[in-house]
Amino acid sequence: MIRAGALLLALGAAADAPQILFTAPAAHRLVEGIAIDGGVVWLSSVLDRTILARTRGTIRRFAMPKGTLHPMGLAFDVRRNWLWIATDCPELPGIARCDSGALVAMDRMGRLKAKLSPAKGFHPGDVSVGEGSVFVSDTLNGAVYRLLPDGRTFRTLIAPGVGRSAQGTALTPDGRRLIVADYGRGIASVDLESGARTPLPLPDGKPLRGMDGLVRVGDRYFTIYNASSPASLISFRVTETGIEADVLHRGAPLTDPTQLAVDGTHLLIVADAGWPAATKGDTAPRQPVPVVVFNLP
Repeated sequence: MIRAGALLLALGAAADAPQILFTAPAAHRLVEGIAIDGGVVWLSSVLDRTILARTRGTIRRFAMPKGTLHPMGLAFDVRRNWLWIATDCPELPGIARCDSGALVAMDRMGRLKAKLSPAKGFHPGDVSVGEGSVFVSDTLNGAVYRLLPDGRTFRTLIAPGVGRSAQGTALTPDGRRLIVADYGRGIASVDLESGARTPLPLPDGKPLRGMDGLVRVGDRYFTIYNASSPASLISFRVTETGIEADVLHRGAPLTDPTQLAVDGTHLLIVADAGWPAATKGDTAPRQPVPVVVFNLP
C-alpha cells in the first residue's frame, strides 16, 4: 500500500478533482483499456470481447475479430490509422485458459489488420505507440517488447524474469528511452539502442510499486496506483538519480482505476473498471463504468 509520507509523495494542492466525462454502458463488463484518437475515445470490454468507440456521445461497438482473445490495453497508432490491442486470457471465472496471447491491430471499422506475438507464453496487458514503434508489456513475467516500425520484427527490451509484471510504458521526450511501470519492481528506464535497464527509485531509494497505466505529457509522466484502496493518480518527473513524484488525486471517483490516455491538456481515466467483481465471478451487469477527465495542472 502506498503511504504518502514513506514514499515522499505529496498531494498536489493545485490539482482539480477528476470529473465524470461519460459512462460506458453497464452491459459492457470489465472496461480495462482506453485510447484517444482526436474526437474518438476507444475502450476495451474484457469479458464481452468488445471494443467501444465513443464519438460525440454516440457509442459504436465492435466485436473482437474472429480468432482473437480478450482485449486489454489499447493504443491508437496515428501513422497506420490502427488501434493496437493487447489480447489475452486473464485468469477470471468463465474465461478459458490459453497458452499465449497476441498483439492485435484493427482499423476504424473493426477489421483485423495484424495479429503478432514475440514469444511463446506471451501474456500482454498494456501497449503504447511512439515514433513508429509499438511497445507491449507482459503482465505475467515482466517482459517488454518493441515492435519495430516495419510492423513485423520484435525486439526484446526487458527479458522475461527481469521484472515481475510489466504494465504501462511511455517514450521519453527525446525518443531514446522507454519508461516502464512494473507493478512489483517499480519504475525503470530502458535504453532503446543498448537495452540497458536503469531502475528509477524515489528520493528515499525505494521503488514506486503498484503502478498500472502510464502516459507522458511534456517532461512529466502520469500513472495510476491501484494496488490498494484508495487508488491514486500520480505524476512524476525523471531526475538524474531517479524520480520525483506527487499524488495529484486520491480516492473517489477513482474506485478501481486502470488505464489512462491523454487528450491535449486533459487526462481521461477508466475510473471503475470492475476487476473485484469479475475476480469473484460476478458477471451481472454493474453500474455504468465512468470515464473521468482530469485537467492537467
